[in-house]
Amino acid sequence: MGIEEARAYLKRWNRDGDVLEFDQSSATVGLAARALGVEPGRIAKTLSFRGRERPMLVVAAGDARIDNKKFKAAFGLKASMLSPEEALERTGHPVGGICPFGLATDLDVYLDESLRRFDHVYPACGSGNSALRCTLAQLEEYSAARAWVDVCSV
Repeated sequence: MGIEEARAYLKRWNRDGDVLEFDQSSATVGLAARALGVEPGRIAKTLSFRGRERPMLVVAAGDARIDNKKFKAAFGLKASMLSPEEALERTGHPVGGICPFGLATDLDVYLDESLRRFDHVYPACGSGNSALRCTLAQLEEYSAARAWVDVCSV
């Protein structure tokens, strides 16, 4: 799994050719922002958490942090991230390249309100050196997001 699965998934929207690949790592918000020449907030980081019945993904702005009180209020449970191995197994993407589409298993995806300040953002595309420029509407569609949530602080 990984970048090829993300590309194959994006082919539905004729976006497979729009995946950006870098010669250097973009596996952290800082590295991705540098590789793209954008502010860190525009990096749409995908975080994987344990859910009640199955793991879930939360996509947030790169400069946002999970707020434990908000997370518990929204989901009724404590924020507990998956291990890198669990995240890879469930998403099919390695940590640093996790994106909310082209997933190995069916997961609930939520988009955080911290993203709404931007007209476009850059999620990873299944590898630690890839990204895709997309609008929020495109991100919502590609990820089949269940809902917008407010679980972060900027």
